[in-house]
Formats: sequence, structure tokens, C-alpha cells
Amino acid sequence: MAKVKYYYDSENLAYTKIKTRKRIKIGYALLFLLASALFGFLVFVLLINTPYFETPKDRLQTREIENLKLQYAILNKKMDEIDDVADALEERDNNIYRVYFNKAEIPDSIRKEGFRDPKRYKNLEGYNNSQLVLNTTKRIDKLSKALAIQSKSLDEILKLASVKGNLLLAIPAIQPVQNENLKRVASGFGYRIDPFTKVRKMHNGMDFTANTGSPVYATGDGVVARADNSASGFGNHVVIRHGFGYESLYAHLSKYNCRPGQHVKRGDVIGYVGSTGRSEGPHCHYEVHKDGKVVNPLNFYYGNISAVEYVAISHMANQENQSLD
Repeated sequence: MAKVKYYYDSENLAYTKIKTRKRIKIGYALLFLLASALFGFLVFVLLINTPYFETPKDRLQTREIENLKLQYAILNKKMDEIDDVADALEERDNNIYRVYFNKAEIPDSIRKEGFRDPKRYKNLEGYNNSQLVLNTTKRIDKLSKALAIQSKSLDEILKLASVKGNLLLAIPAIQPVQNENLKRVASGFGYRIDPFTKVRKMHNGMDFTANTGSPVYATGDGVVARADNSASGFGNHVVIRHGFGYESLYAHLSKYNCRPGQHVKRGDVIGYVGSTGRSEGPHCHYEVHKDGKVVNPLNFYYGNISAVEYVAISHMANQENQSLD
């Protein structure tokens, strides 16, 4: 029931009922509705722009997410450093190691390829931070594959280095006698005058003069195949098998300092200079064989002489003179 209002009429000395017009009532009602709608809209705007009230569990999850983002950022920074190291290693591998061992370089298209399977990362999609996780995972996969390829390449290089290291040790690379003054070379490889027949014939090695009893050295690592005087003309002689198709022979020795089957290293004393067999005087006749064929020993002297010394020895060895055997 609507409340009735009165006012006091001083002229008539009586209370008179107030009559409210219907139009005014409607205006008041509309004004109230408009004010209510405006208030509701303001509350709605305020709510959508104000963070919701977090529960302790929500706050914990938020902190964990922020911590994970930080860890991902640190991880990506570490991967930047690893990428730099990997790039430097790849460059050294392609431009130094593989060149040295005469191996083709590994192209970047293979090193940097990553994984092609599009389904590999499907389970990482559809989350709030999917792109961060996806990019980081792809970087890890790409880097892991690049490092696996590099590891395989270095295994190959290590194997080649091991073989080449053994080869370098096996090659008969030094002179068989001490020759500091470079005057020990009496005759070289090639056609020479035979000291007994005075006929020009092939001389299959080099003759080094030295006093009887001077040490004779193994010119490369290997196994003594023979130490006897069974070969005609060589007298007491030693044959060393170095591997990789190489053999060396030391002839006209006065005595041995090794036995068949013995492992020797470059520089070991295997015997002593003499003049046994078909020899005109104390010297060491030295030969190098490669795959069963005689080759010029001069081509292998790099272990204990300089370039200038090599030229001097080469000049003496290439003179077509008389050999000593």
C-alpha cells in the first residue's frame, strides 16, 4: 500500500493530502532503473579488469609457472653457449681435422637438420606456454643431433689418427747411422758402378760409411723378421717388418743386437756396422721396401733432418758414383 503524504495549510489551519502525479512517479522509476544499470555496468567493467582472487593453490601454481619460465630462459642461454662451442668444433672438424685426413667435410644441411617427424612435438601443443616449451625442445633436439653427428665424426677422426699415428711410427723415417756432419752417404739409390765388376748396375739402397762397431738404428717401429747371414752378398743383415707394406734392410753388419720376432722402436740399436758379405769396406747398406718393391730410402728421411740437411744429403746420394757393395 502506497504511503499517503500530507502538508499543513496555514490559511485553513488544516492538513491537506499531497497529490502525486503519475508522470512524476514513472520518471522516478526510470531514473532508478538507469542508475541501477549504470552501477551494474561499472561493477562488470571493474571485475573483468581486476585479477580474480587467488587461492593459495593458485598462487603456488603461478609461482611454479614463473619459475619454470625462468629456468627455460636460463636453459636457452646455456644452449646459446653450447651452440657457440659446437659451431667452433664443427668448423675445426671440417677445416682442419677432416682436411688433414683427406675426408670430405660434413655439410651444414646435415649437421643442423634436426628431426623431420611433424608428430614429434604434437603433445606439446595447446597449452598456455606451448610455444616456449616447443621452441626449447626443438633447440635441444637439434643440438643433440648435431652433437651426435660431431661425436661420430670425431670417432672417425680418432680412428684415422690412431691408424695414421701407427703409420707415422712405422714409416722408416730416419737414417740408419749417425750422420751429424752429413758426410756418411757414400752412394745412393739408382744405377751405380759395381765395385767388383766395375759394371754399371742397379743399386737398390743407400750406403752409409762408418767405423766398424758403430751402432745401426731401426728407422721405424716394427718387428724383426730376420737377423742372419742367409742372403747372398748381404753378410750379417737384419730385416724389419714395419707394417703398412713397409720393410727395411740393414746389411754387412759386424754383429746383431736383436733377434727375429723382437719388437723394436725407431732409434733402437739393432746391430753394428761391419763389412761382412760382398762389401768393399765398413758401411751399412740400407734398403726400404714398399709392398715388396724396392724404393728410394731418400724419400722417407723426415724424422731427424731439416730441409737444408735433406737437400745436402740428396745432392750426395744422387751422384752416380761407385757403390760399396
